[in-house]
Amino acid sequence: MTEPNLSTSSHDRHPVTTTDSGIPAASDEYSLTVGPSGPTVLHDHYVVQKMQHFNRERVPERVVHAKGTGAHGFFEVTEDVTEFTKASFLAHIGKRTPVFARFSTVAGEQGFPDTVRDPRGFALKLYTDEGNYDLVGNNTPIFFVRDATKFQDFIHSQKRLPDTGLRSNDMQWDFWTLSPESAHQVAILMSDRGTPRSLRTMNGYGSHTFSWINAGGERFWVKYHFKTVQGVENFTDAEAKAMTAEDPDFHRRDLWESIAGGETPEWRLEMQVMPFEEAADYRFNPFDLTKVWPHADYPPITVGRLVLDRNPANFFAEVEQAGFSPANLVPGVGLSPDKMLMGRIFSYHDTHLHRIGANYEQLPINAPKVEVNSYNKDGQMTYRHAGSQPVYAPNSHGGPQADPLRAADLGWTVASGELGRYAYEKHAEDDDFGQAGSLYRDVMDDTAREHLVTNIVAHAGDRVADEVQLRVIAYWASVDPQLGARVAVGLGKANASSSADPSSAQAAELVAARANRA
Repeated sequence: MTEPNLSTSSHDRHPVTTTDSGIPAASDEYSLTVGPSGPTVLHDHYVVQKMQHFNRERVPERVVHAKGTGAHGFFEVTEDVTEFTKASFLAHIGKRTPVFARFSTVAGEQGFPDTVRDPRGFALKLYTDEGNYDLVGNNTPIFFVRDATKFQDFIHSQKRLPDTGLRSNDMQWDFWTLSPESAHQVAILMSDRGTPRSLRTMNGYGSHTFSWINAGGERFWVKYHFKTVQGVENFTDAEAKAMTAEDPDFHRRDLWESIAGGETPEWRLEMQVMPFEEAADYRFNPFDLTKVWPHADYPPITVGRLVLDRNPANFFAEVEQAGFSPANLVPGVGLSPDKMLMGRIFSYHDTHLHRIGANYEQLPINAPKVEVNSYNKDGQMTYRHAGSQPVYAPNSHGGPQADPLRAADLGWTVASGELGRYAYEKHAEDDDFGQAGSLYRDVMDDTAREHLVTNIVAHAGDRVADEVQLRVIAYWASVDPQLGARVAVGLGKANASSSADPSSAQAAELVAARANRA
């Protein structure tokens, strides 16, 4: 089913979104895909244009994940997983693969304090014997949106206002409450997990659903979980804010000094593995980036360990010039129908072409440890040259030839469908608020729930418009009625949690309508 039409009154109140050429855009929420579970098509020029323009907004700083730090280390296999994947870096117990890891905040610029409330990037480059494998995730297993066309809008809402150059809590809550799929991630962000005590004491996740393919051609859906061996530790909101004044580079300093002092941080890789055929009838859509797979359904299995044991020799050359791309997949690892993942496959490589040049993969930090045979040539800062080799394919002069049997497997079978803009296909238990509610009721203890309410009220009470605050209350009441009531009291709008209040009813109706548009 294609995207439902918006009400006439909505169009009367708002101008129509257009491309930069003034052409009306078809959708602000849904990319053009082949059926609900099919791939995003390259000729969706509006989505491509949004990505391309977004990737070129800042020069030369990263548009997102600007402030970061990193370290070298290795990944070691500790369990046999060859029944699930033929990936060479997982071929046998004891095998070690060199790794470079980069950690970062998301919204802030280069000089931003490390300990602000924000998700943290968790990016790994594994220099495997089949080429570089980049796993580009966060310290949370989910994300705020599920379609790549909304990513740029989400980041803009977390950045700065165009007139004042200031960040705006009102802008953030306006976007979140109009995007109910964000509730699960915002619940994590507003908890103490939004302010990790150090980079060493937070988990990392691939977040997306990926696929593994074994030597026999069997495919499995998988999720990556890097669990900190140091134990999860978080700052309270007050502690995090105090540290921004005491040491704005606290996380960067802590990682460097711990490695320099021989306290090498370590993470244990655990995988959730879903048999390929179970995805179709799973109780909710397993490719939705705003959802986790319950461990009771797919218990994590230990695969190996990630150890960081060497600091960079030059921060700019290694941390700042590092370029990660989810498109860098090795044989035995593939994609899934995750619409955010498919958008990132294009976007990450494209932004590095802009930020650090057409030949960024020739830089030492990004260069693979294996031989490169490519027909890409020339461009700024070309270091590696092919000499007298042919520069086109096919050719009759001994140039390299592709081998589909050795390449990464990027495909999956989909039913034929009409080209359109689709929400995900509905599964029995798909909704935007259920997992956020379970997190609040079943995972958090009383202290964590109290901190969540306090953090929400402090953030949503800071220069956020009354109309948006009413939507904030309705948003959290949809997650859990008690939570909504506590937020309402904290914001001084205790009556707003009652359906008798007309403004609250309208806000709740708006939130519910956005949640059910698909």
